[in-house]
Amino acid sequence: MNAPYQWYQTGDAFYRALLSEIEKAKESVRLETYIYDAGYPGDDIRKALLAALNRGVRVKVLLDAFGSMNLPSDYWESVRTAGGEVAYFNPLSLNRIAFRNHRKCLVCDNKAGFVSGFNISSSETGDGVTHGWRDLGLRLTGHVVRDLAASFERMFTIAQFRHHQLPRLRLRRPRFLKRKQEGPVPSLLASGPGGIDNTIKLALLRDLQHARSIRIISAYFLPTRRIRKSLIRSARQGRDVQIITAGKTDVAMSRYAGRALYQRLLKAGVGIQEYHAQILHTKLIVADKVVYVGSANLDTRSLSINYELLIRIEDGRLAQEAREIFRSYLPHCRKINPAIWGKSRSYWEKLLERLSHFLLARLDFFLANRQISRMR
Repeated sequence: MNAPYQWYQTGDAFYRALLSEIEKAKESVRLETYIYDAGYPGDDIRKALLAALNRGVRVKVLLDAFGSMNLPSDYWESVRTAGGEVAYFNPLSLNRIAFRNHRKCLVCDNKAGFVSGFNISSSETGDGVTHGWRDLGLRLTGHVVRDLAASFERMFTIAQFRHHQLPRLRLRRPRFLKRKQEGPVPSLLASGPGGIDNTIKLALLRDLQHARSIRIISAYFLPTRRIRKSLIRSARQGRDVQIITAGKTDVAMSRYAGRALYQRLLKAGVGIQEYHAQILHTKLIVADKVVYVGSANLDTRSLSINYELLIRIEDGRLAQEAREIFRSYLPHCRKINPAIWGKSRSYWEKLLERLSHFLLARLDFFLANRQISRMR
């Protein structure tokens, strides 16, 4: 595969690509995910990791302790016995349970990397239209893969939360400067609890403020006030702002919370569609020639509480491909009509929307900040 980027729009294709990359690895494999379930494709990936270890490949796996809590306690015994390293990020504790590692990536030989919204779960197998969740992943090569590997190692080092202070990633701010090489130059962006090392919000605000055309697919849509104001301002200035959110979701409260924001966005001229074919889990942002793809949703938890990663790529051809992906979702969406949205829900639905918004945008953030303050 010579192309620097390759999209994966279905779970079936994405998991096949992961397995193929692991099977080709000669030196190292690093796998990081929020949810890892037993069964397919998890068992096949574990088998491929074990085979890689038997070839002499170094293997490291990093899972979130909350997201992957359903795995049997002995699930990784064969991998560890063969010399692989497996860590669970932030072992469960009530005084720090808010901070989760929601990142999802695979790095093989420091040469090929994958970022995505895909967990390792049978829920995401299928095409996202007739069955299985709708999600998106990207394979990439080049210097950013080494950055991804280094970021993985930092997360692996702080995984156990052995110290009282909140672990920091200490990532440098993105400069978005072109290097002396041909082709697009992607940047690795990260976020952490309480805004620690939060390059994601900084980059998003800069790009959204200047973009003439904005396309967003967000499975859990609850943007910060500054990002929301930026979208409203852009739409009022006549810029083209289109958003796809979840019509079907695995977190109903998140959908209600996002709907509480529709009215102001619609009034400003933002186009909103809800994806109804299957559960939406995609995270994609396109601002003119800039593409964001990775694990972070456009919501409070991803932008201010969780450990997350996105890849930012400024490339016209890739942006055009991303806009085509956005368009491919539209036949399976229902457009929110600004003229009737305010009257289309019952009083109780509107109350549920406001309550959900309070719980996710305010209370969750407040409780997480209290835990942060105790760890500083």
